[in-house]
Amino acid sequence: MFRLNHLRDLESESIYVIREVAAQFERPVLLFSGGKDSIVLVHLSRKAFWPARFPYPLLHIDTGHNFKETIRFRDELVKEFSARLIVGYVQDSIDAGRALEEHGYNASRNVLQTVTLLDTIEKYKFDAAIGGGRRDEEKARAKERFFSHRDEFGQWDPKNQRPELWNVFNGRKKPGEHFRVFPISNWTEMDIWQYILMEKIKLPDIYFTHEREVFYRDGVWLGYAPFMKLKKNEKPEVKRVRCRTVGDMTCTGLIMSAADTVEEIIQEIAATRITERGGRYDDKRSDAAMEERKTEGYF
Repeated sequence: MFRLNHLRDLESESIYVIREVAAQFERPVLLFSGGKDSIVLVHLSRKAFWPARFPYPLLHIDTGHNFKETIRFRDELVKEFSARLIVGYVQDSIDAGRALEEHGYNASRNVLQTVTLLDTIEKYKFDAAIGGGRRDEEKARAKERFFSHRDEFGQWDPKNQRPELWNVFNGRKKPGEHFRVFPISNWTEMDIWQYILMEKIKLPDIYFTHEREVFYRDGVWLGYAPFMKLKKNEKPEVKRVRCRTVGDMTCTGLIMSAADTVEEIIQEIAATRITERGGRYDDKRSDAAMEERKTEGYF
């Protein structure tokens, strides 16, 4: 069904990048969202340093509006692998006056994660943050290098990135600067799912078909929660859905699906003509929504 050598080549490349992070940086961290890409990164990290434990903690930025399944899976994974977990809470940033809570029908804490992330990186003096971004996800992410430099304000300049000829990575930085590192940059969504199947990697139940209260808004099905404000014409209804990508509930679109195994998900993705982030409500704020957030310090 898929080429084993292709996946092993991607795995080898990613492990090489991960080991480069450990070699070049003093205080790396792995950004963990509870989504499939960050879970694959944990799996690759275990392989990279086996039989030792991987030498960095996991960092989760908790918006307070996460899917319960994601939080439960996160805690189970941390316990199973005896990993160190650091959680940055968006609510703490709001309480401290560092971030301003949005109001209205389209209110979301997704953008507010940037403040909490940068504050947490500064608090713990992390000099490299490993993330699960892939170049096929979105046009802004397609501009990323493996080693993506961030200035002392945590900002990204897509026009000022360093060349990576022959996979030679330049991790030199000034005090206060850091890097975002994307080991699975060259993977596609299909590669991720085929690798999950090949390696028998466990995932949160939310990725498989299940019944959930949802409502329809601007072409996207969103999971309903009491903190979400509905318009007059919106009404929660129970549908069989699954997540294709996982994030804050206020912006994570759900898709109608009957796929309840990894094999069925692979078949579903092979047939679809909608991009993975096509159902992300936060990307609909503007044509350059992702790039605007990334230049400010977003994932």
